[in-house]
Amino acid sequence: MGSIYKDTHILKSTVICDDTKDSRTQKVFHSLDSICHKFDLPSPIWLDANVKDFQKFSKVRFSQDNFIEILDFDYFEIQIIEED
Repeated sequence: MGSIYKDTHILKSTVICDDTKDSRTQKVFHSLDSICHKFDLPSPIWLDANVKDFQKFSKVRFSQDNFIEILDFDYFEIQIIEED
């Protein structure tokens, strides 16, 4: 799931379902690319803090520090929702 937030409100949100046999990492990066394309966003830069948060919570927020371009929102968040 990917969402864009501004002033605690969701501006855009989408869910990507990846049923491929790819690894979890490949699915995450493919889904991130799909979400960025859908939202017309550049790909964010992963900082060490982002990697740690993602590994611990399966969720990460990307703020202005993660983009070269100036953003018109507060942060972009992705979260992995897994079904058993």
